Amino acid sequence: MQKLILDHLENTGDESDESHQVHDQRIVVPSMLNAIADGFVKKEKSWFATSQVPSDISIRVEDITFYVHKYPLVARCGYISQIELHEPQNSHSDYDLKLEKFPGGSEAFEAILKFCYGLPISLNPANVAALRCGSEFLEMTEAMEEGNLISKTEAFFTFVVLSSWNDTITVLKSCETLSPWAENLQIVRRCCDSIAWKIFRENSTTEEIITNDEKWWFDDAATLRIDFFLKIVTALRVKGIKSEIIGSCIMNYGDKWFPSMYSEAKGTNSKYGTNRRNDSQWSITSGRNEETSIIGQNKELRTIIESLISLLPPQKEAVSCKFLLRLLKMAIMYAASPALISELEKRIGMVLENASANDLLIPTYAVNEQTINSADEQTIHNIDVVQRILDYFLMYEQQRLQQQELKSTTLNISKLVDSYLAEIARDPNVSITKFQVLAESLPRHARTCHDGLYRAIDTYLKIHPSLTEHDRRRLCKIMDCEKLSLDGCMHAAQNERLPLRIVIQVLLSEQVKMRAAVQGKDITPSDDNSDKENSWSSTKKEVYSLKEELEKVKMQMEELQKDCSELQQESVKVNNKPRSSWTSGYWRRVKKSALFNRKMVEDETREAENRVKPADRRYQSVS
Repeated sequence: MQKLILDHLENTGDESDESHQVHDQRIVVPSMLNAIADGFVKKEKSWFATSQVPSDISIRVEDITFYVHKYPLVARCGYISQIELHEPQNSHSDYDLKLEKFPGGSEAFEAILKFCYGLPISLNPANVAALRCGSEFLEMTEAMEEGNLISKTEAFFTFVVLSSWNDTITVLKSCETLSPWAENLQIVRRCCDSIAWKIFRENSTTEEIITNDEKWWFDDAATLRIDFFLKIVTALRVKGIKSEIIGSCIMNYGDKWFPSMYSEAKGTNSKYGTNRRNDSQWSITSGRNEETSIIGQNKELRTIIESLISLLPPQKEAVSCKFLLRLLKMAIMYAASPALISELEKRIGMVLENASANDLLIPTYAVNEQTINSADEQTIHNIDVVQRILDYFLMYEQQRLQQQELKSTTLNISKLVDSYLAEIARDPNVSITKFQVLAESLPRHARTCHDGLYRAIDTYLKIHPSLTEHDRRRLCKIMDCEKLSLDGCMHAAQNERLPLRIVIQVLLSEQVKMRAAVQGKDITPSDDNSDKENSWSSTKKEVYSLKEELEKVKMQMEELQKDCSELQQESVKVNNKPRSSWTSGYWRRVKKSALFNRKMVEDETREAENRVKPADRRYQSVS
């Protein structure tokens, strides 16, 4: 017979003193019961131990009922032994004991039962965390039996799992369903620390350029849950890894999650897409049941977005502007914390010169019924967000100039703002005030060429034909006609949507530019603006062809003058001879004929000059 001591002997005095009694509470367990089962058989939602001895206890885990023998469990599980000390509480149910929220579920409990019966079990990275948590739940300590399951799983986890990268990742993934046991037993923390140490050891280089060898762990990290990913990145930051590597890892994690987030968002809480309203209107007015079913999922996605924002390194070169704007769209879509959204807008303002117009097209999302009812007054794109980002950029730019950083980026930002204005001008609900305020946000010296601004204004006037004359003049005052290229002037001079006063200013500016172009002068200061160079390149071609036509006209005039001089010489020879009435009358007619021919030559010259560009009468001044 084998004796199992459940409570230790309590002796308060000397053994020879009979006045003190020894409390000895023991349960006699036959040793043959340790090997009474060869395995388990499943019948529907019940598991039975295959044994000749009938089972005497039933335990419910999740929706599975296990019919087993109590003595093997009492021998190794302190929790079961303590339960057996009390009377049964579930006499009216079909089971004797129910284990609520058992870590690892019925699968882990089955493996633990096999261990208690002395049957072989397989420890591997996929189940070691569940067995470690389950054995802790059942209190399978060394006090119950030497070599119990807690010590075995702990040794396997420490010496086998943590020494391997793949095994550590596998265990960390399995911990997603073991909360809070995996966190309380420090399984998650030890896995994250081990992963961070392996990454730091392999990426301990001082090179500024990130190579592919330093990105080997990005894909594995992107498969983890966001709270585990947060622990790993925090540990890496403490170890001093490069901010560029952390930023690249965050962007890779976002790329893995954002596509599914974006597709799931269509039909949740967004109102307008980034294209035309009629084509990509996202309805959120479906049934309340559907809207309620996605609350939990939206909460999880909002947690991911807020965690990524909090993880961003402070260095502005660590994360691209394109990713930041994409993250901002998701943050607005899923109603992230306003404080985090504000911080993200400031961060984008630091690197706004690297953005594109399409990246700035942030849709306007409807989040409540009041917004839906006023949808007719909404704009397709969220202009207020872009206005705040631009204000942050100008503030940072002013600080850089005060710190004697001579290189300014406002010239690059002007093209971006003008392209964005041209995009939002297609929205019929954009007010003239918002358009004007955004266009005038840049200082006057930021734009060296106003072609992009003119294009945006022309688009706005075309989409809003009902503007009054006062509003059209107010809008066109933003544009400086003297900073338009020659092509821009030619288009504006024929634009019927512009006010008459603006057209006159454009014509005057065009005449000045044409004269300067023919004379080979440049009336505007030279700079590196790409728009200005492109517009003047086409103008130079026109001027060159105009000069060729003028040279041909000059050659024809020289030939005519030569013919006239020969006629004059002949006339002098004839005048030296004696004149008769007939000859004098003849040469008088010849002179008149020459004068007439000279007048015809002059008329032909004017016609040749006018043929240089007959479609535009403004070129007559040049000829």
